[in-house]
Amino acid sequence: MTEDFSTINTVEELEAYYGSPRPAALVKVARRMTAEYARWIEASRFCALGTVGPDGLDVSPRGDRDPVVAILDETTLALPDRRGNDRLDSLRNVVQDPRVSLMFMVPGENNVVRVIGTGAVSTNPELLNRFGVDGALPRSVILVRIGEIYFQCARALIRSELWTSEKTANLPTVGEILAAMSGGAEGGKGYDRDWNARAQKTMW
Repeated sequence: MTEDFSTINTVEELEAYYGSPRPAALVKVARRMTAEYARWIEASRFCALGTVGPDGLDVSPRGDRDPVVAILDETTLALPDRRGNDRLDSLRNVVQDPRVSLMFMVPGENNVVRVIGTGAVSTNPELLNRFGVDGALPRSVILVRIGEIYFQCARALIRSELWTSEKTANLPTVGEILAAMSGGAEGGKGYDRDWNARAQKTMW
């Protein structure tokens, strides 16, 4: 870099700069599922799944008609792998490095709940059948062993007005992005026009 951005380069410098966390930031951490955190997770139909692998990091959105994960016991969550783009970024990472993180969101709620733990990919038939929707089964289920579970401060969602803002952005469509990336070979208006109908047929 040609400019001095005054970067912090050690954990000691970082902690000295920010100081100690407030007591509530530490007390909120549970090592296994509690009744209160279970209510949050059972209300969440969307989460972000963070994984790490030898080629880098990945964060993937996961959503469902029902709760996005099932609580199998006080230390284990199950996240079905619904149909997607078959890139397998998250699954490939979990197989190579079990560290995972989940961030659960509930529409209208400004707090979020986070789980940090380890994951494994299961194809157990009984587990797959548990997550059947309209006769369709997930290809696999990610089992997450809870290491920590805690709520995140609401300020980020409040600042962003995530649930309250009526602002709309003039964004490029997915078809326009694909057309630009492929020199017109993929995407375009036809892709955008047909996508909703195609997705409904392949949702589960």
